[in-house]
Amino acid sequence: MGVLPDGPILSDADMVRAALAAAAAAGDRDVPVGAVVFDSAGRELARAANAREALGDPTAHAEILALRRAAAVHGDGWRLEGATLAVTLEPCTMCAGALVLARVGRLVFGAWEPKTGAVGSLWDVVRDRRLNHRPEVRGGVLEDECAALLDEFFRSQR
Repeated sequence: MGVLPDGPILSDADMVRAALAAAAAAGDRDVPVGAVVFDSAGRELARAANAREALGDPTAHAEILALRRAAAVHGDGWRLEGATLAVTLEPCTMCAGALVLARVGRLVFGAWEPKTGAVGSLWDVVRDRRLNHRPEVRGGVLEDECAALLDEFFRSQR
């Protein structure tokens, strides 16, 4: 849990709601995934939506873009120790690896992704004991709302 600057505690659901709001910024052709990074005090450092299609960049996943922006404002270079990454969808291998390498303290996500998820579904990158950093993970937060956003997007693409 995080704390807002004025004191109230941010729940994991609040953080995923912020990620849902970030997902709304995805372009019409981008899968609506949103990610928000909060510092250890619960202050928002950065947010992003998927932008692979918009940027023509295969690495422009919401998590990667949010981690880059958060690292730029966090003040400890690339290390995001104590930070929480909230995302609407279980991260893929690339994003799971990036959050481990960035030393993110917690990951909170909404919908599980059985086809490409790397935080327990297909792989479990973040809990691999061979790595020097393993964040705390909580999945399935506001799962129905997050999954509905994706279902709606893919229905509209058919």
